[in-house]
Amino acid sequence: MNKLYARLRLPMHWNDVEWQILVGPILILLILAMMVLPLPALLLDLFFTFNIALSIMVLLVAMFTRKTLEFAAFPTILLFATLLRLALNIASTRIILLEGHMGEAAAGKVIEAFGHFLVGGNFAIGVVVFIILIVINFMVITKGAGRIAEVGARFVLDGMPGKQMAIDADLNAGIIGEEQAKQRRQEVTQEADFYGSMDGASKFVRGDAMAGIIIMVINIVGGLLVGILQHDLSASQAAETYTLLTIGDGLVAQIPALVISTAAGVIVTRVSNDSNVSEQMVGQLFNRPQVMVLSAAVLGLLGLVPGMPNGIFLVFTLLLLGIAWWLQGAEQRKGPDSSIAMPSQSSQPIEASWQDVMIEDTLAMEVGYRLIPLVDEQQQGELPGRIRAIRKKFATMMGFLPPGIHISDNLSLAPADYRILLKGVIIGDGEVWPGRWLAINPGNATSELPGEPTRDPAFGLPAIWIDGALKEQAQTQGFTVVEASTVIATHLNHLLNHHASELFGRLEAQQLIDHVAKTLPSLVEGVIPDLLPLTTVHKVLQNLLCEQVSIRDMRTILETLTEHASATQSSLELTTVVRVALGRAITQQCFQEDEIIQVIGLSPALEGLLHQVMRNGGGLEPGLAEQLVQQAGSAIENQEGLGVTPVLLVDAGLRLLLARYLRRHYRQLVVMSTVELMSEKPIRQTATLGD
Repeated sequence: MNKLYARLRLPMHWNDVEWQILVGPILILLILAMMVLPLPALLLDLFFTFNIALSIMVLLVAMFTRKTLEFAAFPTILLFATLLRLALNIASTRIILLEGHMGEAAAGKVIEAFGHFLVGGNFAIGVVVFIILIVINFMVITKGAGRIAEVGARFVLDGMPGKQMAIDADLNAGIIGEEQAKQRRQEVTQEADFYGSMDGASKFVRGDAMAGIIIMVINIVGGLLVGILQHDLSASQAAETYTLLTIGDGLVAQIPALVISTAAGVIVTRVSNDSNVSEQMVGQLFNRPQVMVLSAAVLGLLGLVPGMPNGIFLVFTLLLLGIAWWLQGAEQRKGPDSSIAMPSQSSQPIEASWQDVMIEDTLAMEVGYRLIPLVDEQQQGELPGRIRAIRKKFATMMGFLPPGIHISDNLSLAPADYRILLKGVIIGDGEVWPGRWLAINPGNATSELPGEPTRDPAFGLPAIWIDGALKEQAQTQGFTVVEASTVIATHLNHLLNHHASELFGRLEAQQLIDHVAKTLPSLVEGVIPDLLPLTTVHKVLQNLLCEQVSIRDMRTILETLTEHASATQSSLELTTVVRVALGRAITQQCFQEDEIIQVIGLSPALEGLLHQVMRNGGGLEPGLAEQLVQQAGSAIENQEGLGVTPVLLVDAGLRLLLARYLRRHYRQLVVMSTVELMSEKPIRQTATLGD
């Protein structure tokens, strides 16, 4: 037997069965059976009692729920409860029309009780009560709950991009982990699904109310016809019997429906916090003694009016005064933390704590609300993917991984504006228009395009924002056409390269060294900390990055530091010898595709003067410095006109002086020493400084 169970993989104990999965199919089968098969009065009583118990349970769960997602199954339960009530209506209609002539107990004890005891056996009163219940359910509770669910669904859907972006921003900033971010995204999606489902589920209750009216009319008319034509009852006797049964059936169905509708209203009207509905109502309605006193005063004045039920009004006046006295005593027992002491406390400064100290993100991007779709991956935003590609490309080219970018929305910005911050300081900003294209004039486009003139935020080139219909025309006329997300991505890429040395902090240096140590452990251990501290190595790498020199070749850099660390500990001198060791890479970076190396040079007179300045240890004279800057600007413009990288080739002893001075004014200028230039290509001096 055990082998047979093992082969069939059947559970040997009921505890091994996930019995919950059977509830739904069994309930559906019961509903279908009630619609098709005739039920005896006893089973009908059981199912009506179960329906009432179910509605009460649903209402209580809704009351004790603290957050809407704790009862996310409510729309589905509402559907099943509606189907159950309709199936019971069909089963009760069948038994009323078949057995109604036998008396008020023919359809069971529950219908008899609701039809006889609740309305006193008077079918006219029963009709009125039934109609009032349907009006309350259909016109008030269901309609209001449905409207709230509809508005809630809209607000939740409108707020999804901001919530998703906040989650992505916290994830990028390292505030939360991947699992927590995944869970929060699921909660946002489930909340939107819940309100959307509630918006549709409210239509079930409305349709149920309308079906109740139609079923009541059918039962009364059908009962009269059956009683008079088939069972030879008098018109008054048939009317009384079948109407009471019909009213009892309607009441026993509509009261649970009213309870379920109330639960729906409770679910969609509550505000999610750490309290359930009862705690919220009591805590917020009975928390101010002043309100109780004023209410008691109003009721007391009404109780003094002649003709009013003075006793009842005075009883409630005394009750409210008692509640106010109790609340006042409770506040006094709380001491200085009570609500009366709040005004004096609010004027006192709150003690500062370390929680108030916020660490600035190394890299951050803030966007206006119109740009949220560009950065929200849930809306197919392209910018996060582009940013990941930019960081990967930067790591490949420069040799280290830049910090993550914290993206957030900023309502103080214009809708289409964005800005990029480095350690809390704005290093770039711009304006982009989603859905439009930026036509950039690279210098050879002569025609004009209709649109909004602007400038490319990355390079400052003249540009025009155009509609998508003009894209092909702009490309034909020589414009470079890019979309909004590409504009931001290009600007970010430009700024990353421009501020590479500032992005390479001590943390990134340690991470780089740890990464290299996995491949070259002996080389790293031989330099750090035996020969040089991490601080000096970090400064050397920063100096290289400051002049756009890649630090990918860490083997050469570490070997060079090992060779010269015994001679000097100066980061500037070590940077100089490392640049010479990386000369081939620097040369290739500047002249990779050039057949002839075209450079800017120094005149012999200026070179001699600068050597003299270096020997004397002084600085450049103001007149000489201004002349040097002007001539360098003209030479750089000439180099860019030739389509080559502006490179100033100088003697090794002058490189550091000229690089530190001229690059303050011209970041695009590369200052190389003659010992760093490693190429067999012919060299041509296209401009000379100092002539």
